[in-house]
Amino acid sequence: MAQYTPQELAARLKDGLLSFPATAFAADQSVDEEAVREHVTWQSGYDVAGLFAAGGTGEGFSLTDAEHAQVVRASVESSRPEVPVLGSAGGSTRQAIAQAQASEAAGAEGVLLLPPYLTECDQQGLLEHASAVVGSTRTAVIVYNRANAIYSAETVAELARRHENFIGFKDATGDIEHLAKVYARNGDRMFYLGGLPTAETFALPLLQLGMSTYSSAMFNFVPEFALDFYRDVRNQDRDAVTEKLNRFVLPYLEIRDRGKGFGVSIVKAGIRAIGRNVGGVRPPLHDLTEQDRTDLSALIEKAGIHPAAAATAA
Repeated sequence: MAQYTPQELAARLKDGLLSFPATAFAADQSVDEEAVREHVTWQSGYDVAGLFAAGGTGEGFSLTDAEHAQVVRASVESSRPEVPVLGSAGGSTRQAIAQAQASEAAGAEGVLLLPPYLTECDQQGLLEHASAVVGSTRTAVIVYNRANAIYSAETVAELARRHENFIGFKDATGDIEHLAKVYARNGDRMFYLGGLPTAETFALPLLQLGMSTYSSAMFNFVPEFALDFYRDVRNQDRDAVTEKLNRFVLPYLEIRDRGKGFGVSIVKAGIRAIGRNVGGVRPPLHDLTEQDRTDLSALIEKAGIHPAAAATAA
């Protein structure tokens, strides 16, 4: 059972770093539940505000419904009690409802509602889709603003009016005008989090638009660095943020951008680079090349993010 009310969860999540644990796969690409549990236990040992299981970095798009429920439950059971775990919900309206309810049954504190599958939709259709999912669970729901699910400020406000458990707005567009409208219309009724790829790159300017937190993929393998970066952002220490961007984040992006889908692949390569392992990625993604992995390991060393320290910090 959830230990946070939706409002309590929003208060916790808005003022701390968030992350999406990678989902561990065995050599035959089946879910490696033992490794999932080990990774989440390690991740939750740090001062992170919340973990999102079976999300984008967790390759939720490649999981069956049964695997999705398995990963969420294993993550809930493995996380430190103080660190809430949220699941994800995607696909058609009925699929998303089923995943939201399965996450609740697994003990998750809430879900991130991913865009509906493929089809284009207008605001009325998007509103009814999201409303059906939010209304299907008692736990908290955060919508993901990206792709074919671009929520207008008015749609967000109507969801907030209909559902007390609708608590958050995650953005992966970076459209400043749109974000300004959403925040101005909805204010502190919910919290706002950045979800652009490698969110650290955009974290400081988006803070000024009301996005007090973001989801850090690199927390999966350099948690201390990720937490230090978040503290610098919240302190609005531009010099410290710029130094970390130059030392690690921007060179990391150069490796990530060598292949499509590498936003997930590079995270799993980073986990291996520090001496931990959650296996490779599932198709249609593919793993980094040997040269990419070598370059990433060298970058981690050059940046002073020591694998031995990171691997045993928890």
